[in-house]
Amino acid sequence: MKRLACLLAAGAMLLSLAACSGQPAPSPSPTAEPTPTAEPTPTPPLYTNPLTGEATDTDLSGQKPVTVVLNNIRAAMPQQGNSTADIIYEAVAEGGITRMLAVYQDPNDLTTIGSVRSARDCFLDLALGHDGVFVHAGGSHYVYDTLAQLGVNDVDGVKGTNASGIFFRDPDRTPGVSYAWEHTLMADGATLVKNLTASGIMGPHSDGYQYEMDFAADGTPAGGENANTVTVSFSGYKTTTFRYDAAKKVYWVEQYGEAFVDGNDNTQISTTNILVLKTDYSFMDDGYYSDVKLDSGSGYFACGGKIIPITWEKGGHYDQLRYYTSDGKPLTLGVGKSFVCIIPTTQSVTAE
Repeated sequence: MKRLACLLAAGAMLLSLAACSGQPAPSPSPTAEPTPTAEPTPTPPLYTNPLTGEATDTDLSGQKPVTVVLNNIRAAMPQQGNSTADIIYEAVAEGGITRMLAVYQDPNDLTTIGSVRSARDCFLDLALGHDGVFVHAGGSHYVYDTLAQLGVNDVDGVKGTNASGIFFRDPDRTPGVSYAWEHTLMADGATLVKNLTASGIMGPHSDGYQYEMDFAADGTPAGGENANTVTVSFSGYKTTTFRYDAAKKVYWVEQYGEAFVDGNDNTQISTTNILVLKTDYSFMDDGYYSDVKLDSGSGYFACGGKIIPITWEKGGHYDQLRYYTSDGKPLTLGVGKSFVCIIPTTQSVTAE
């Protein structure tokens, strides 16, 4: 008690002295308000991939893409290097079987690609529409006539045109699977880029070429019908199925009743955009190879779990595909990869 009384007396004396000196009694300093941290202003990417609308570190817009004809018969599965393609085109080659044209804008995405198969006229025309380097392994006599007529500087794993060091045979590329010889030709992406760049085949686009496609962060078509599962029939032999993943906002691709995968790492192929082009198929004059018309027609576009009808046109060998909504406006795709199914008008498309 004495100690407390002494402390109180001392405190009173200090207050009295402060009052006598004319100085106010000391008070606690106010706590400074923290300075709010400014949110960084997002800067738009310097470059975008012209085939997907995705941000890139380098300017790819002036670079010819690489286009590769891929085997798609069931006995040749899995494909390799297909998961890094920006666009995949699928069309009937002959006898109901399909082949694909994989389009790669960034040469750094090229790994082991295959199996590489023979070309048909429609795949050449699709490649020329991208002003792309055309890689294949043989072809029908019709496509060779067109290559010669147009003077295309292609890369052919069968005839050996511009192919030095690029192709190799791998009959054991998947353990436990025995492949027929025609399903074993692979392309080494790194060597392809190195050799074709050195020879001048890979490089800047032809004068005046520009890929004319618009992209939106959300490409879901307005007024579309539900399309969580899209089934595209090419023939009695071949159907491709797309299943929408709302969390990832992509469609997972299936064929032959199982996931469509990249044999390099077993990654399942996905796509943001599905484009179905219906067109007239007939036979070439040999009665065997498919004659696929790529002038114009109707079709469908699916993105974000919705689907709408569209129209499309191409035209000449070097014209690019253009897509339109039903009111004639240019179609806007979602940012991401595209899968283009070119099917006979007699075949069906279902969405649910």
